[in-house]
Amino acid sequence: MKKTSYHVIGVMSGTSLDGIDMAACFFEISEGQKWSFKIGVSQTIEYPTIWKRTLQEAVHYPEEKLKELNENYTDYLSQVISAFISKHKIAAIDAVCSHGHTILHEPEKGITLQIGNLPKLAKLINQKVVCDFRVQDVKLGGQGAPLVPIGDKLLFSEYGYCLNLGGFANCSFKKNGNRIAYDICPVNIVLNLYAEKLGQSYDDGGKMAASGEINVDLLNKLNHLNYYNEQPPKSLGVEWVKAYIFPILEASGETSRNILRTFTEHIAIQLANQFSEAKKILITGGGVYNSFLIERLQKLKNLEIVIPSEKLIENKEALVFGLLGVLKLRNEVNCLASVTGAKRDHSSGLVFGY
Repeated sequence: MKKTSYHVIGVMSGTSLDGIDMAACFFEISEGQKWSFKIGVSQTIEYPTIWKRTLQEAVHYPEEKLKELNENYTDYLSQVISAFISKHKIAAIDAVCSHGHTILHEPEKGITLQIGNLPKLAKLINQKVVCDFRVQDVKLGGQGAPLVPIGDKLLFSEYGYCLNLGGFANCSFKKNGNRIAYDICPVNIVLNLYAEKLGQSYDDGGKMAASGEINVDLLNKLNHLNYYNEQPPKSLGVEWVKAYIFPILEASGETSRNILRTFTEHIAIQLANQFSEAKKILITGGGVYNSFLIERLQKLKNLEIVIPSEKLIENKEALVFGLLGVLKLRNEVNCLASVTGAKRDHSSGLVFGY
């Protein structure tokens, strides 16, 4: 007999490098096989400057240096998780369900690497760990991303679309009976970099972008990138941004402020292209706080946008990786072939520890 309730800690580090999100999550499944959830204590630990810089540069590391980084990051992650458990006196944990941090993601080459997913993590934190959710999907011919849509299907099915605005924008929705999801475009991975050039870690409320001017030629070049014409399943990684986005932005010779304005408009256009006005959209992720971006999106298309509680905005990905871990413990599907393009639905991830 499978358990019907679980207490796990979801751990997520996204490409925007905002920090490590951790949330105590409670899940219950009813007799009718419907999942419900509650988010307990949560915390985001910002990366120290040295770690932020290292994670930004690691995409260029040779294999041996990546192995060393994986070891060191796992040690660091264990300290962060242990401190969270200790600080909040969290007990009776079924598992810590951790995404790790993505360094490499080129699924078309069969490559995806999330560091911090080594077996020693379980020993260091003295807890069962479920992690490394993407690798198996790539081995099965999938994109290994997005993985959050299983959570959209099981926890947020009342919405027509679920949109996450993080390092990248990705959306999830039901089409012809299947859950479809894909990465739309870069968001904070670009905006944060140009905000940093102006002395801020991020563009608060999109105010800096709002004060800039659109470079029409640059906007057209961005909107005509081939990726936007590809059909899902598809996903984006840091490598793509470095190869296609940054060179266009730098070659424009524009000021950082005008690049922020132009790229914000680019994001809003790409988002608006995805959605029908007839359905409600749940938006989560740090990009929700960019009120100028949300305003531009609504100007381009009259959408019924739902912005939930701050706790859900900031912890939805940690929550869903908690759910992915629970599904793995139950040996149930947590990765959808209709989303990633893998050969079949499957139960992905590795379980370490007790």
